[in-house]
Amino acid sequence: MRLRSFCAVALATGLMGTSVGAFGTAQSLRPVLRPAEQPAPKAEQVTVVASAVRPKLRPAKPQMAATPVTQVASNPGFERWISGFARRARAQGIRAATLQAAFRGVQYDPDVIRRDRNQSEFTKTIWEYLDSAASDTRIRNGKAALRKHRRKLDAIEARYGVEKEVVVAVWGLESAYGEYRGTNNIIQSLATLAYDGRRGAFFEEQLIAALKILQNGDTSPRNMTGSWAGAMGHTQFIPTSYLAYAVDFTGDGRRDIWADDPSDALASTAAYLKRFGWVKGQPWGVEVTLPRGFNYAQASRRITKTPGQWAQLGVVDMNGRAVPNYGKASILLPAGGQGAAFMIFKNFSVIERYNTADAYVIGVGHLSDRIKGGPAIKASWPRGDRALTFAERKEMQQRLTRAGFSTQGIDGRIGPKTIEAVRAYQRSQGLVQDGYASLSLLKRLR
Repeated sequence: MRLRSFCAVALATGLMGTSVGAFGTAQSLRPVLRPAEQPAPKAEQVTVVASAVRPKLRPAKPQMAATPVTQVASNPGFERWISGFARRARAQGIRAATLQAAFRGVQYDPDVIRRDRNQSEFTKTIWEYLDSAASDTRIRNGKAALRKHRRKLDAIEARYGVEKEVVVAVWGLESAYGEYRGTNNIIQSLATLAYDGRRGAFFEEQLIAALKILQNGDTSPRNMTGSWAGAMGHTQFIPTSYLAYAVDFTGDGRRDIWADDPSDALASTAAYLKRFGWVKGQPWGVEVTLPRGFNYAQASRRITKTPGQWAQLGVVDMNGRAVPNYGKASILLPAGGQGAAFMIFKNFSVIERYNTADAYVIGVGHLSDRIKGGPAIKASWPRGDRALTFAERKEMQQRLTRAGFSTQGIDGRIGPKTIEAVRAYQRSQGLVQDGYASLSLLKRLR
């Protein structure tokens, strides 16, 4: 599983990469957590009922008995679900006092479900996404954030070996440098999604993880806020990712990604990228030009060559020179043969662990380059095209599959398998094999 971010749900659903909703996590090498207290005797019962009014929290007393939490139900089905969930949570080591404090005032949130249902319809073209991701304002604010926090960012880079501009770029895309961290009650959002969402098991796992965070003492229920989809803090970790990768960079005994001081959040992002193999000094990618007559079938993540080998095929940087030898690389065409081309390296796939959408990875990479003082993307985009709607993306997959070019599923997401199916169809029709899932291609399939 991969870390996923709220900004991707809001901006990148349906772009060139595979997107999976609220972000999942890679959970290998989970760090040792503080020892949890033994669960209370089974005779202790916890009754947690949803409420329409959220009262102020009272400090939990040590060894507090599991007295029922009686509140006004806003949704009877949700109330029954919470009662069943409380038993499952207790079986996984969540104490009665933790459950009481976390669920006090929690109610079913229909707005969360509305957002979850509508997100698949939201889509932008790659150029529209990048116009926002690397806007003049975001670049300017990123440079200001870098200046303001340079000392701590230098220390984070020294410890984890991840360039500070990349960490700042993730921060910029996820929460506009901490300005929009989300105000949703995370327990309420996750409980609502686990009860009534499309991916109940996933969100229940996140809810258990959120309760473990509270039980560990890293934050309080009142402070555990974030996006409607459960992402938290300056760089929008979901609970399982937090448990596995968040770090206490300040040394105060808490991994506080919610505080106004972004130190722990920024260090946690660097630690995450390091865990998945970040190579310091290697770019995420380099904009390149392709020679006339380039074989677009070579533009595949499955095909890697050294920059020198690509140069022998005529693939060079925007100044006409061979790209420096940063390692094996692939050619990426996020808008097919009509838009920019990039030579992408291992660090592309590392950022991809944060969010699998190609648009997001390019957004982080390009924003980091601009914050560092690099140039804007020089190639033009097919701005006359519009993005396919969710229904149109599913239709394209259905029509390709019926025509004998299986997309290995009909989910409305244009990922690698759909791109390969598009290439195969283009090959059969004598078209340029750039894998671009455009409206004109859909009309041809019709």
